[in-house]
Amino acid sequence: MITVTRKSVLFVWLLLCMPLLVQAAEQLPSWQDTGPRQALVQFVENVTLDGSPDFIPVPARIAVFDNDGTLWSEQPMYFQVLFALDEVKRLAPQHPDWQTTQPFKAVLENDHKALAATGMDGMNRIIGVTHTGMSGAAFTDSVKAWLAKARHPKSGRPYTEMVYQPMLELLDYLRAHQFKVFIVSGGEVGFMRAWAEEVYGIPPEQVIGSRFVGQFRNSNGQLQILRTAHLEHNDDGPGKPESIDALIGRRPVLAFGNSDGDLQMLQWTAAAKGKSFVGLVHHTDGKREWAYDRTSDIGRLDKALDAATANHWTVVDMAADWKRIYPFD
Repeated sequence: MITVTRKSVLFVWLLLCMPLLVQAAEQLPSWQDTGPRQALVQFVENVTLDGSPDFIPVPARIAVFDNDGTLWSEQPMYFQVLFALDEVKRLAPQHPDWQTTQPFKAVLENDHKALAATGMDGMNRIIGVTHTGMSGAAFTDSVKAWLAKARHPKSGRPYTEMVYQPMLELLDYLRAHQFKVFIVSGGEVGFMRAWAEEVYGIPPEQVIGSRFVGQFRNSNGQLQILRTAHLEHNDDGPGKPESIDALIGRRPVLAFGNSDGDLQMLQWTAAAKGKSFVGLVHHTDGKREWAYDRTSDIGRLDKALDAATANHWTVVDMAADWKRIYPFD
């Protein structure tokens, strides 16, 4: 007669889980073996193992990620804004009046104080002339051309290399377990779709962001979608769960962000029925990246950090929980 003890059951369970633990170690090599990594691995095991009480069917395995500050860096300024400023300089010969007209004059003269004085109205004008009034294909070409030559002011690297290696590994890890991964960002959707598939492996139809109204045009037989200057949706704050509901149609079971602009998306995910995972990337590494949170003008993390503490969400301490930051480290 075989006596089944609690210890023997635990031993068998560990043997069954060992391949999954080894696989996680192989697929998340840039993560320290600390709380966040352990929580991620445990969550994925719980929701993908047949027979688990927390099992989530494949169609419902929806994961959403913010982009700026979550998948790639956002300092010293959002990269999309840096693109817009460079575009003003590129287009300036076609607009001689910009030499004497704000906010363009400030951009051309690298007068950061004067540019800041123009506020959001000035930035909206810059975004308008660099992001709209052209076809979607033409805009994509301009973004790709910029990425091919532009370099980050601190690292000297292409912006597409300023991505977080641990998050690239996490995206692959989730896909290996049949999660469908989406970007849900306040960034403009056309800007991100120009490179997201190449950099993250996330196809255009799984990239959600702020968007301008598009108009179908037939210009002498040339069919195009014109990007108009009318903002259709601001995909920040509450705009994120609104987009998720409208464009995905399923509530995520995993969400990652890094700022207060992600709070509502994280809350929406945490409120899902059954098991869910909510994570925050906390920028604590002033040596390898930047250290900022509650008082930063870029990627402020204040209310969301308090919510993470109150609700026991997973907070990734960049300095403590990541062995490396970028692929080139």
